[in-house]
Amino acid sequence: MNLNELVVRLPDALFILVFLGMIIVFFFLGRKRTIRKFREIPAFAHLKRSVGLSVEAGTRVHFSLGRGGISGLTAGIGLVGLTLLDRIARATSSSDRPPVATSGEGTLAILSQDVLQSAYRNCNVEGQYEPDAGRLTGVTPFSYAAGAMAAIKDEQVSTNILLGNFGSEAALIVDAGEQSGGLIIGGTDNIATQAVLYAMAQEPLIGEEAYASGAYLGAGPAHIASLRAQDILRWVIAAIILLGALAKLVGLL
Repeated sequence: MNLNELVVRLPDALFILVFLGMIIVFFFLGRKRTIRKFREIPAFAHLKRSVGLSVEAGTRVHFSLGRGGISGLTAGIGLVGLTLLDRIARATSSSDRPPVATSGEGTLAILSQDVLQSAYRNCNVEGQYEPDAGRLTGVTPFSYAAGAMAAIKDEQVSTNILLGNFGSEAALIVDAGEQSGGLIIGGTDNIATQAVLYAMAQEPLIGEEAYASGAYLGAGPAHIASLRAQDILRWVIAAIILLGALAKLVGLL
């Protein structure tokens, strides 16, 4: 990497360091707080209820992790999806029909298997783990969607969660979920696919709501610290945009 590349990437590195520093600060400041208030996001409230009903009814939760992997720009939403999968696996550990996770990328599929096994081990029900519960259903968009649709149809699924990097194939997965009559919750980092999920999913996660799932479902204080850091940076960026617009208006830029 030459000097010019370093200069170009310096703002990105500084942003990451500032964000990481804020998370660390909020993590230590928030450890003693026992009461935390979040704005209501209906999707998470409905998700908790639906997962509980699926355990009682003996049906499955289908979790679709997308096909973005854990490297590059799609890494964030991929890791968020794995975190939520861990929370769902723990919540359904008493069910005789554990959740099934489908992926369109090999690394995500392997990690989904590891997350499921780890969740059952921590709940002392490792015998519930099924190696084929984390599946690579296809390496192309529509082969992945076809495999996910088959899982929805064949596995007695009552709740469908889509959280990851998706393209237009998300519409096929959501349609299969609608035909099964189950709840559909969807979130993604792809702007075009967000529009699809907003129109088709019963409970879409808009924008940064997808990244808040760990905090809302009790994944740990680090997720709450991350959420607080996101809120502050959101206001900072909005202020910078507003100041830039005003400067442009008065002729300073």
